[in-house]
Amino acid sequence: MRSFTILIVNVPLNKYCNKSHRDRIKKTQHELQIHDREIQQRLKSYIKRKHQYIFEGLEKQGNPTLLNQIYTELYIIEEEAGGISNKHEFTRIEKTFTAAGATIPIKCSDIFRALHGQDKPIRTVLTKGVAGIGKTVSVQKFILDWAEGKENQDVQLIFPLPFREINLMKDKKFSLVSLLQTFLMRETNLHLIQNSSVVFIFDGLDECRLPLNFHTNETLQDATKETSVDVLLTNLIVGNLLPSALIWITSRPAAADLVPSECVHRVTEVRGFNEPQKEEYFRKRISDQSLSSRSLFIMCHIPVFCWISAAVLEKMLSRAESGEIPKTLTQMYTHFLTAQINIKDTKYNEKKSKDKEMIFKLGKLAYEQLEKGNLIFYEEDLRECGIDVTEASVYSGLCSQIFREELGLYQGKVFCFVHLSVQEHLAALYVHLSFHNSRINKLEAHESGSPVTMLSLHKCAVKKAFGSRNGHLDLFLRFLMGLSLKSNHSLLDRLLVTKTDSSLEREKTIEYLKQELKEQLCPNDCVLLFHCLNELNDHSLTDESQSLLFEILLNESMLKIFILHASYFVRLNDCNLTYKGCALLTTVLTSLSNVRELDLSNNNLQDSGVEILCVGVNRSRIYQILNFVTLRLEKCGMTERSCTALASALSSKTCSLTDLDLSINDLQDSGVKKLCAGLQNPHCTLEKLSNCNVTHEGVTALTEALKSNPSHLKELDLAKNDLEESDLKVLSIILDTS
Repeated sequence: MRSFTILIVNVPLNKYCNKSHRDRIKKTQHELQIHDREIQQRLKSYIKRKHQYIFEGLEKQGNPTLLNQIYTELYIIEEEAGGISNKHEFTRIEKTFTAAGATIPIKCSDIFRALHGQDKPIRTVLTKGVAGIGKTVSVQKFILDWAEGKENQDVQLIFPLPFREINLMKDKKFSLVSLLQTFLMRETNLHLIQNSSVVFIFDGLDECRLPLNFHTNETLQDATKETSVDVLLTNLIVGNLLPSALIWITSRPAAADLVPSECVHRVTEVRGFNEPQKEEYFRKRISDQSLSSRSLFIMCHIPVFCWISAAVLEKMLSRAESGEIPKTLTQMYTHFLTAQINIKDTKYNEKKSKDKEMIFKLGKLAYEQLEKGNLIFYEEDLRECGIDVTEASVYSGLCSQIFREELGLYQGKVFCFVHLSVQEHLAALYVHLSFHNSRINKLEAHESGSPVTMLSLHKCAVKKAFGSRNGHLDLFLRFLMGLSLKSNHSLLDRLLVTKTDSSLEREKTIEYLKQELKEQLCPNDCVLLFHCLNELNDHSLTDESQSLLFEILLNESMLKIFILHASYFVRLNDCNLTYKGCALLTTVLTSLSNVRELDLSNNNLQDSGVEILCVGVNRSRIYQILNFVTLRLEKCGMTERSCTALASALSSKTCSLTDLDLSINDLQDSGVKKLCAGLQNPHCTLEKLSNCNVTHEGVTALTEALKSNPSHLKELDLAKNDLEESDLKVLSIILDTS
């Protein structure tokens, strides 16, 4: 069917038209409305058919599961916009629920609805979450509930445009209308999308291969004008095109900043399953309820981890001789890989000799694309790795729970592993097999000439992981270490050319990791090395740490030092401290990176003590002491002299102080004026300022400071000060407009 565009101008019909003309126009409008409703209904039916099934790694031609039958509500929260994470996603999810705090969960159907007490309009939502956490499934549930008439019936059209399919069109030109016609239905027309409540869903920003030049792309407001797909997308997201349309973007955390923060009105994060949701998932996923027990809960905040664990453990626990349950990630994923190979061999009566070649090629693809940061592969990516596209289609058909081929709405072929962690495991297996079978170190760009040993391979891997900006090789490193264990070798027996005992080389790696832990490493690197030791089944350092902790708990003096270093709050109020103790206190505090609040109230520090705190013992470490967020200096014997040092510290780029309590100190107006010099600096982030003993003259200085830098200060406590009514009115106006 040909597409068409109708433009109707709203004019008073009785003014310019006779009755017959008015009747014809009314009839045309009525017919157009009926036509639009028919298109909307056909689109709903099409979208319902496409989104009602879920394929948890299963082949598209296999046994799909109804989404409503298996869907478990995910834990989604609203969060402040933040920068790029420098942690591996596995580390993020391990810390997610310990840092959740008092958050309000959001149902995916309410993604565009403001929370109670919020009145801000929400047009564009960015939903972050690690790979496999359930972003795409949440999108699918949102769309299905709409198509089935359950939720968001004020929305008339939903256009799902996944980035993995948009990538296939990156070199072509479209208008917005023709793009939607290509993706969805030929009947889509300008009148329909301009006169309907529309939601665009862009799933998988991290998979985007478009430049997304928000700042340099041309401005486009005409939905019928042809241009590049990149220009169309940036103008849609910014709001130049269809400003009334709602936009939902999903992304892994590392790619979230590809969309400028000023274009996003709400940021949410999918936190995966909490404990009750994990239990609900397992009971839905495993038909035998006796196997669906809490013993299956192994790091399953991420739904795909739930699925992998369930796939492995259900099969193991259903056998008479189940063997030892996997205790490490490497064991779990290696069991998963071998189980899928066995299923493929049985189902297709394949020769086992072909497994080695197939897994090796997939491993090479996994490793080379992991280094580039790609989770989605296209035909050109496969050819670069020496894989024929036809061969890749066969692989996806035979081993669909590891590697799969997808046909998008545009019918272009897209390949991917079922989860990033499966790609990381296969990448590590490729590097391990290259070493074990051929003594080649794939981690080195050029051969060094010296013999390759397991220790040299592992050293190289640790160095690469430490050098990764966002920790994307952390899980790869853990898998590589774990694959050297004998227990995993027995599972991979058919892939190994030679059967050698590598226990001595493994011991060298363990000693090397322990030595690295003694170096001055950042906490994330230390945690990674502990994980590596766990994958190597070495728990000696963990045991030593437990013994040391027990010793600390029994030693009162050591316990005090330990508590101080681990504390977020240091409360030394009413401790009879004077300026003489401030030098030592400064030295101690500069070594405590966790401290966020320092309370020194009711100590006779005087001006000299406060100056020492602000400047530090050593001038080269100026303002290090003000890395915490809250500083309480109530009743510390301060005068105007202290304010010079405080103002200088507040205006420093490195100062993160947001709450300063100066109650019951004789600062007077002259001191407040000095303090205002710091408040005027744009680097000052102070949000709360309490009880400064200020009068009319000091209010004038405060007013000027707030006019210069109004964006941060949210609370100003001027109780028990000699102020005039006019002073309060001026300050109220300033605070209301800041």
